Amino acid sequence: MDTPLESLPVELVADILGELDIASLITVSYLSRRLRAVASEPSLNPWRRPILRNLLDPDEVYEPALKHLSVRQTVPRQNWVEILTLGKAEYLLFEMTLPNLKETEWEECFSRRFLPGWMKWKKEGSWQAAFLKYAPRSLATCGRMLHRLWHRSHSSCTADEAWTHYVVLNRNGSANLLDGSSRNYNPLTIFHEIKLQNNLAHLMTHARLVVEFKDVRIIALGVLTKPRSAFSVNHNARLFLHPPGITKGEEEEPASSESASDGSDESFQSGLDVLPVPVRHAYVGNPKDIYRELTHPLPSRSHARYPFYTPGGEDKRWLGSDELEEGGRQWVGPMLITAQLIGPQTKEPVGDDPPLQDLDLMVGAGRSQYASLTWADLQAIAPWLEFTQKISGPGLGH
Repeated sequence: MDTPLESLPVELVADILGELDIASLITVSYLSRRLRAVASEPSLNPWRRPILRNLLDPDEVYEPALKHLSVRQTVPRQNWVEILTLGKAEYLLFEMTLPNLKETEWEECFSRRFLPGWMKWKKEGSWQAAFLKYAPRSLATCGRMLHRLWHRSHSSCTADEAWTHYVVLNRNGSANLLDGSSRNYNPLTIFHEIKLQNNLAHLMTHARLVVEFKDVRIIALGVLTKPRSAFSVNHNARLFLHPPGITKGEEEEPASSESASDGSDESFQSGLDVLPVPVRHAYVGNPKDIYRELTHPLPSRSHARYPFYTPGGEDKRWLGSDELEEGGRQWVGPMLITAQLIGPQTKEPVGDDPPLQDLDLMVGAGRSQYASLTWADLQAIAPWLEFTQKISGPGLGH
């Protein structure tokens, strides 16, 4: 004899309700007082799984019932932090009916969705105003971060940010926070000038996707080669991509190595193929006791375990094996780190280049809009990095 749903333990009832789609769960939550009590209990929260199935859908196609979910009193309020963190910007701005949240909840949404350096846009006003829509021109300084990002990712407008900041990791252990005009900001052009200054212009520029968030992704540009000597190796560049003690593991086979002649300086290979890779931090034990998965800001699904390796094929920080990069090469000279806005066409493959690396990250439709990256952002993304000096502006910091 089947056990009636009403007589099951509340935990099991909540687990069953979590398998429903949002529309069905709305209907079931009104069938009886007990089902309504289970659906509205924050500690059980059967709404979380169907909501996440919508938010994490690769095609970003949401159920119609999600649009006006805020009018349902049976939906625990903590779900809205995830909806506002992971939802499509245009959907949240122009389609969805949003709830009345506390200021602390809006602040949590802001810190989980946006880079910490973008808090400069809040200024006066509430966290809700800072998070959501653009204000009239007279109040334009009050923030409205989500609308700013949506607008910039869909146009070439740079009126709200005339200068774009980026970080350069130097091989001597220092780092510079620099800026360029947003109107013609091009990291490839800037990095080519950096290579000219460091006698590296004859070598290929490589780009790596470090971590991706909902509205922006962090990209590192550097030079991979078999170095002339250990003095040209940028140890912080490697530590930035590969946190000390964390490895790719055995979830997936290493990617096939590229040819060493692809931008490498072949004339200096002899006797240097086995240059030691210094390890600045000698961690002993389980890396999970040292690192924590990043939550503020919250990475996208493709980098959900960051700074740990995330299986699935989009986390390409580990393209080589053991202590070296692909082809047995190392990062030499400076490394440029920038924040690229994600638009509708940003992730579309371009040409025959390998996806999500090198030119596929930098060239093509939807890849020309960038946002500022600050010291606070770098600290949030890579807190394990140690610098001999942090310099705001060009030069050596004297």
